[in-house]
Amino acid sequence: MGSVIPLKKSANSAYMELKNLLGNKLEKVERLIELKLKSEVNLIEKMSDHHLRSGGKRLRALLTLGSAKLTGYQLGERDINLAACVELIHAATLLHDDVIDESSMRRGVKTTNSIWGNQSSILVGDYLLSRCFEIMVDDGDLEVLKLLSSTSAKIAQGEVLQLQHKGEADLLEDTYIDIINLKTAALFSAATKTGACLSGSNAKEKKALDSYGKNLGLAFQIADDALDYYGKDKFFGKEIGKDFFEGKVTLPLIIIFQKGNDEERSFLTEIMEKEKRNEDDFSEALALINKYKAIDASLKRAEYFVNVSYDSLGIFPDNEDKKILQNLTGFSLNRSF
Repeated sequence: MGSVIPLKKSANSAYMELKNLLGNKLEKVERLIELKLKSEVNLIEKMSDHHLRSGGKRLRALLTLGSAKLTGYQLGERDINLAACVELIHAATLLHDDVIDESSMRRGVKTTNSIWGNQSSILVGDYLLSRCFEIMVDDGDLEVLKLLSSTSAKIAQGEVLQLQHKGEADLLEDTYIDIINLKTAALFSAATKTGACLSGSNAKEKKALDSYGKNLGLAFQIADDALDYYGKDKFFGKEIGKDFFEGKVTLPLIIIFQKGNDEERSFLTEIMEKEKRNEDDFSEALALINKYKAIDASLKRAEYFVNVSYDSLGIFPDNEDKKILQNLTGFSLNRSF
């Protein structure tokens, strides 16, 4: 399938460095989430617990904590509260995503909707969001409240925009970037900017961390979409071909449509317009991806956003916190979990 940018131990170690640096705080985030998900309705607690314990890197929570530390936040536990808030928004969107996509597995574990049904999953997702907004109100910072509430709206808009363009083989790359900017990058940038807000950072620092998070998120999603065509289940817990079978047009398909001949474009248009795609369709799409080195090209696009993300932190003084966050940009592209 052509060469791909190799997975690097240093990328994974950057994530572990951040996690080790903030481990005590992350444990408090986990305990707060657990506390917030207590409910008199047993099924809510059961479903939310299943969903949140099914894996996940807590990357967005770590970004909130790491950005707050970088900008000098020391007193109190607002960083823990708002990191939990960011993670609850993410968890809620995944619950809703699984319903929309009719997913049966996530991270190698059965999805809540496949066990308890779509209706319950949507309502539990709404419950997570409501608990998140309680945390924001208790925090009392209007800037953070506006930032995180507007981010929730952006994520919903991204979902609708993706649905609107489902099955479009001729999807423009700019439209694809708009979708992932709303669906994924918006929450990354909100996580990092929230950290700056906690510290009372100036406008320049907030903008720098916003850019760091946004571009990190774009790189992360592009790499994730490329994994759909070459990742390994045992490493990533991701169903290979999932996006393809759901009719989602992501960057690898966009690239082969851009480079393909008339016959190949017609083939892509035909299979993406089908109600359901089969394994033969996937194999033929993979052959085109190999022919036009679409994985390499996708990761090259992601690398651009990695570099922008890395450079965004240039305004901060050189220290260990900055180094770890900059090293983390490589994790978005070269991670092996």
